[in-house]
Amino acid sequence: MSVRNAIALFLEFSAIAFLVACGGSSSPKVVPPPSGGFSNSNFSGTYVFSSTGSDINGGYLTIAGALVANGSGTITGGTMDVVGTNVVQSGTVAQSITGSYSVGADGRGQATVTSSVGTIMFDFVLISSSHGLITEFDGNGSGSGTIDLQTAVTSLSQLQGSFAFNLAGVDSTGFADATAGAFTLDGSGNITAGVQDFNDDGFPFVNLTINPVSAAVLGTGTAPGTIQLNTTTFNTLTFDFYPVDATHLKFIETDPGPIVAGDVFSQTGATIPTGQMVFTMAGVDFNGAVAVGGVLTSDGAGNFTAGLEDVNDAGAVSPTSLSFTGAAAGAAGIGGRLVVNLAGFTPATQLVLYPSTGGVLMLETDATGLMTGAAFAQTNTAVAASQGYGLNLSAINVGNGTGAFEEDDIAEFVTTSSGFRGIVDINDQGSTAFKQALNGSYAFAVDSTGRGGVNTNIFNYNFYVVDGSTFLMLEVDSNQIGVGTFQLQSTPAASGAQKTLTMFRPALRPHSALRRKR
Repeated sequence: MSVRNAIALFLEFSAIAFLVACGGSSSPKVVPPPSGGFSNSNFSGTYVFSSTGSDINGGYLTIAGALVANGSGTITGGTMDVVGTNVVQSGTVAQSITGSYSVGADGRGQATVTSSVGTIMFDFVLISSSHGLITEFDGNGSGSGTIDLQTAVTSLSQLQGSFAFNLAGVDSTGFADATAGAFTLDGSGNITAGVQDFNDDGFPFVNLTINPVSAAVLGTGTAPGTIQLNTTTFNTLTFDFYPVDATHLKFIETDPGPIVAGDVFSQTGATIPTGQMVFTMAGVDFNGAVAVGGVLTSDGAGNFTAGLEDVNDAGAVSPTSLSFTGAAAGAAGIGGRLVVNLAGFTPATQLVLYPSTGGVLMLETDATGLMTGAAFAQTNTAVAASQGYGLNLSAINVGNGTGAFEEDDIAEFVTTSSGFRGIVDINDQGSTAFKQALNGSYAFAVDSTGRGGVNTNIFNYNFYVVDGSTFLMLEVDSNQIGVGTFQLQSTPAASGAQKTLTMFRPALRPHSALRRKR
């Protein structure tokens, strides 16, 4: 099953041009596509997509759907849900869509998706014919996510088993909200057991029982299914879901209450890996937007040793990696749920973990902030040269005192022995800049933990190798806080088995920091 992770953050909109937004440059010169082999024919079939971010006014906006691409530039059908704090949900859920698309030789492409309520443009980079990274790329707002070729789920019996989830968004008052948990489905779509944790803007509600309600209803492939999660504390939350396959579902909340969205993965054994792992998390604390990344050694029971963490807390970047440890607060519960108390970690003091085929899903469960993310077993520490990679970075720019806004970037680049060059498309919360030159060099070489650093003319970041083809990113600029991924592109002829990362993204209140509710 695929490796998956990352996050984005959302703050107040400020209409600043992208050159002010980015981590560093004067006007970059456009360069030709650095690598190629892709075309419209490599985008053919039914694809499940999602994007989460901000609308042009800084409100939370999340999109999920499925589209049918014909391999020659036309989207012949599909369905899309558009949900947000500034969206009237009546008429925006399960909309029929059509459209068009184009794919360049480097795998970068654009798709125009039209429904009865308007048109949304997406920018993407194909990692393979079966997987890509995606951003919203129009004047309505900005967001990041993934797009994946669908393997049809035709019966609820295919979904029988245990799943873990990591969802994030905003509560009914517009403040940051996130939830993680696990549930078991029977062959008729009934939840037979489950547990759920919430962090509502720094207020944790933990170890809640998921109660059985009505059975899940399966969709038609492009049309979504529906499912409900009920806890006594938060009542019933209703979701549309789009299956990527029987092991991976996209959830988007459709009821009038809080709005959360994200990914659901099957569980196999529900155990935490042992050995070295890499991770990224992002969210909000009392200082503002915060993102972290690093490496750790896991004993498989929720205890961490040899942890090293890089921190970007509201633009204050740790000059060196910080050491931390973690200790399990008890035995694993339903769905492999583990609570870990942290020592030396900034800024969180406690996490809840849920193992899944999409990584170890992580949610902060203390009162100092709200972060969510995932950790992955590390199987390689190398970066291949002379290879093409697709990149997605999702971040909050603090605006150098002129107001904060979201930035989402899609890029394709080719590595050399000392750095890379490529092309990046940038969306500063509705202000777009297409086909900008991206040039970078290593700030420090990849070490034995798989940690490296890169400086570019647009943004600077540390990265953490998952397996030699998938990499987690933490931005280390003082004016921008973000996380993302870059992934080794497969040639179109060998596109079937590409590993992927899914974007887990908490939405932040459309101001700078956690509200002080205590």
